[in-house]
Amino acid sequence: MTSSRPRTRIQIKNRAAILDAGLDAFSAHGFRGATLDQIAETAGMSKPNLLYYFGGKDAIYTALLEQLLDTWLDPLREIDPDGDPVTEILGYAQRKLDLSRDYPRESRLFANEILQGAPHIHSHLSGDLKALVDDIAIVIARWADEGRIKAVDPRHLIFSIWSLTQHYADFEVQVTAVLGHAAYFDDAAIHLNRMLRGALEP
Repeated sequence: MTSSRPRTRIQIKNRAAILDAGLDAFSAHGFRGATLDQIAETAGMSKPNLLYYFGGKDAIYTALLEQLLDTWLDPLREIDPDGDPVTEILGYAQRKLDLSRDYPRESRLFANEILQGAPHIHSHLSGDLKALVDDIAIVIARWADEGRIKAVDPRHLIFSIWSLTQHYADFEVQVTAVLGHAAYFDDAAIHLNRMLRGALEP
């Protein structure tokens, strides 16, 4: 769809339906396994109608990833350099855990893209993502230098938070099988808070 005119409500609704259907397909089957026929059927429209909005599977996938990456970076952007260091880092970890709870399909989509070598968003990872992580790493290093938190490698701390939180979405089936239930996010939050607090408080 190439028109520069404002989209109608129907067009906005149909685009949203296609993206949601694409998210279902890509998070379950990966980019290679998902098909336009699957996405069109889930979206409740014909394949030609779907192609009116998006040029192909690649366009839907890329739109989802770009949208997702921005959502994924928001919790990191919310860290306040002037706030209490432990509170800010614990708050960030909680926001990441909330994303895993609320957006498991998006997390698995992102994980699948990374496992494939990030062919669609590599420039974003080495651009926007890296720049933001570098900025926050400077803040965390300053907090450590000031003695407000224990000495810690800022980037590896951020990596650890990513792995400790996104695990609950990316390996949801495994976590549920081991625990025997799906209501584990409150316990995960308590554990994560205690562990990070112990690692950070001077």
